[in-house]
Amino acid sequence: MTACEHMRWWNEARFGMFIHWGVYAIPARGEWVMHQEHIPHAEYAPYADQFNPQCYDPDAWVQLAREAGMRYMVLTSRHHDGYSLFDSSVSQFTAPRRAAGRDLLRPFVEACHRAQMPVGFYYSLLDWRYPAYFAGPRRDPAGWLELVQYMHAQVRELCTNYGKLDILWYDGGWPYTAQDWRSDELNTMVRELQPGIIINNRAQLPADFDTPEQHVAASAPGRPWEACITLNGSWGYNAADDEWKSPRQVVSTLVRCASGGGNLLLNVGPRPDGTIPAESEQILRRVGEWLDVNGESIYGTDRSPFFTSTGMTTLRGKSLYVHVLRWPGSELVVPRLLTPVSSARFLANGEPIAWEQRGDRVFLQELPAAAPDDLDTVIVLELEGEPRALDYFVDGWEQS
Repeated sequence: MTACEHMRWWNEARFGMFIHWGVYAIPARGEWVMHQEHIPHAEYAPYADQFNPQCYDPDAWVQLAREAGMRYMVLTSRHHDGYSLFDSSVSQFTAPRRAAGRDLLRPFVEACHRAQMPVGFYYSLLDWRYPAYFAGPRRDPAGWLELVQYMHAQVRELCTNYGKLDILWYDGGWPYTAQDWRSDELNTMVRELQPGIIINNRAQLPADFDTPEQHVAASAPGRPWEACITLNGSWGYNAADDEWKSPRQVVSTLVRCASGGGNLLLNVGPRPDGTIPAESEQILRRVGEWLDVNGESIYGTDRSPFFTSTGMTTLRGKSLYVHVLRWPGSELVVPRLLTPVSSARFLANGEPIAWEQRGDRVFLQELPAAAPDDLDTVIVLELEGEPRALDYFVDGWEQS
């Protein structure tokens, strides 16, 4: 399998579901509550004796992701607080050994496999329960060795006990180095146990894809990347956080990612009982309705060098998708397009659009007074050849 084949499915997916879920859902103040409120482990650990999700239905999670148009899913197997959703020979602070009384990862993986949904595990390298994490490898070498050996053992369990995995999504490497975490050794083991797995860049080693957090930041051309972003302001369940993004904001962010050749990994934080908040479900289903009609302009598209004053564009071969996020009225201009255009139409219904090409500018004319789609109206320009954008420094300014 070549490097390109290794990443092909992921590069075409463009949209995935991130899930942050653990005992931090009990206090319901976000996934960093243990650290932010300086809760000692002895005081924090009893939350695990309350965390027994009676409404946990991973098939419903997968179905929601499908309805939202998502093409892969990543679940937190263990976050920074040290609580593992899975059984582990090196930890007692796990779902099977506390109130849940069962492995919570396995049914999730099985649900994804049944639905042929690519599945991944988030895994934090750090663990706040270990004083050596705060002391570091130089001040506490023996404690650091214990932490690293524990972490390597858990990653081995994750890559051995759940069948085929598609993604390993590390976090928590800061502020230490790849050498401190023995990341090269770690990833060698992972790739031996899970051939074809895709690994992100947070183990402080070059990896398959980059992961900007809470913002869209395209990597260099040819470098795969994925923006991970929350639906409100929190990753884990936070009962007080009602700052929900609108479906329009989510679609705009997804378009921004696809336009830059990247993916959007959009997070939900289930409640302690395993249900996903109704607000999350409503937003995701509305986005899914838009993708049912306009998915051609997102999935499998390439980075696009074109833009307009009203939005962004995506590319698939000789099809240029113009995402009109701010409706201009009767006329819209697509600039810097040197390739001849053969046709223009609305993606949603195929209706043709009057157009005229003058130099590097394409004028789309006689448009409706109001936007046909209040989330994002997509217009398709079919090109006669390979897309070529005007470079002012090479082609000059006098193209129109």
